[in-house]
Amino acid sequence: MQQLIGIAIVLGTVFGGFVLGGGILKVIWQPVELLIIGGAAVGALVLGNPRHVLAETWLQIRQIVTSRKQGREFQRQLLLLMYELLQTAAGGLKALDAHVEEPHNSPLFSNYPLILDEPKLLAFIVDNFRLMAMGKINAHELEGVLEQELESIHDELNQPAKSLSKVAEAMPGFGILAAVLGIVMAMNTVGEGANSAEIAERVAAAMVGTFIGIFFCYGLLDPIANMMKQVVTRELSALECVKVVLVTHVSGKPALLAIDAGRRLVQLNIKPSFAELESWINALSGDPDAVMQRRGGARANA
Repeated sequence: MQQLIGIAIVLGTVFGGFVLGGGILKVIWQPVELLIIGGAAVGALVLGNPRHVLAETWLQIRQIVTSRKQGREFQRQLLLLMYELLQTAAGGLKALDAHVEEPHNSPLFSNYPLILDEPKLLAFIVDNFRLMAMGKINAHELEGVLEQELESIHDELNQPAKSLSKVAEAMPGFGILAAVLGIVMAMNTVGEGANSAEIAERVAAAMVGTFIGIFFCYGLLDPIANMMKQVVTRELSALECVKVVLVTHVSGKPALLAIDAGRRLVQLNIKPSFAELESWINALSGDPDAVMQRRGGARANA
């Protein structure tokens, strides 16, 4: 909804101001200019990026268009899933094998569909619980491994936004390119006996290309690239949450403290309070006294 409002404001102010200034909208509609500029932009994006970056670019744009967000329910499912996994691991990390080997067939994971719908997050959780189950690893070693992995993921997920920003910077240049070609075609009509009115009309149509390039740069592609960066920030926030939970757990803290450590890294606008986290875990256990017992144990181990 917010994206639609933003688009409406941009289009309304730009084209509305043009009409109020005495302009005619049909003059802006120049399919040939759009074809040249849009084709050059798409071609540059395809030429300068490998296939997996293009696929990730399309995925992030879809997330923007569909307004897919990691809201409060997503955070609830993530924290409760991590809590259940830690509780299962308390009986021995081998007890996790039935869940982490085939998470889509696991009755535990099936309770958290929003997490199953996030392949990168799911793979991060499963792979690192497997790592913990393979052998003894201390908190410092685990933190170093996860930091390197998150840095690699961050660089890869940010590549689409960087590439789109580069294309956005080139859009005014593509607009000038289309305008120059339009001027060339307008000048050719001079030798064909065109009158001054026809030449002026063709020159005006050519100059629309410069407008389209600038408009696409600052009014469309640059904001989209910025939104893609925010999508990556949300995804990394969930991964950081998982990392802190695992490192805190390996350091010897009880499950409740480990989950609370992850909760603290949730974005402020959707971060649950500690009381909410306790109520979720209490509802999960079905025992009204369970949370108080866990809180006492956590304080003793803190």
